Amino acid sequence: MTESAPARVFADRTEACRTLAVGLAELVSSINASGRPAVLGLATGRTPLPFYAELIRLHREGQLSFANVITFNLDEYLGLPGGHPESYRAFMQRELFAHVDIPLGNVHIPDGSVTDIPAHCTAYEKAIRDAGGIDFQLLGIGRTGHIGFNEPGSPRDSRTRQVHLDPITREDAAPSFGGLEHVPTHAISMGCGTILEARKIALLAWGKAKAFIVKEALTGPVTDQVSASFLQNHPDATFYLDAEAGAEL
Repeated sequence: MTESAPARVFADRTEACRTLAVGLAELVSSINASGRPAVLGLATGRTPLPFYAELIRLHREGQLSFANVITFNLDEYLGLPGGHPESYRAFMQRELFAHVDIPLGNVHIPDGSVTDIPAHCTAYEKAIRDAGGIDFQLLGIGRTGHIGFNEPGSPRDSRTRQVHLDPITREDAAPSFGGLEHVPTHAISMGCGTILEARKIALLAWGKAKAFIVKEALTGPVTDQVSASFLQNHPDATFYLDAEAGAEL
């Protein structure tokens, strides 16, 4: 029998992010106290911005250190060098890493400029294993129901690989790139199997535009057509929603 992942609906995204950030700070502290680094899987896009702002605030208040944290990002556009302003490496530096005490050697983001993509993906998977696996994975959800860039049809056991971006995903990214013609057609993404191995998962969704796909992911059939639906079978996955995103539950 399938058990739907739990959903926590908040008045607004600020309250949701504040709650999750405090929980993550406690998790990092607890893992560090046990004598090892905390391993975090991180996401990009507009959705996690208020969450990262909360993490920066906690860091500045002395309640969260990244000194003993290792991070792995979900994905990166293929063909974009790390210095490109729309690359996810530039995004993470701008929105989080430049404001906290994380050692840059502990940061892992797929390289969109590699030539041997399969070898790079294999090495990325090995780096996650060598770090002891991901303790906490942050996710958003695309209008196609994707987590990472696992578009419809992505197998449940898929690993880090090259993916073809859905037209809806590219359309949503077009404003940032100054037009659809400038949006990459491919990306490197952790696979569904990689994501689901994280010990704890939090998915964030805001706004009425996400309400339908959130409902599908939480209450619809578990299917590769909505990769977020795989979270229904995860032992510790929670959706953090504002009132609008949770309106159809």
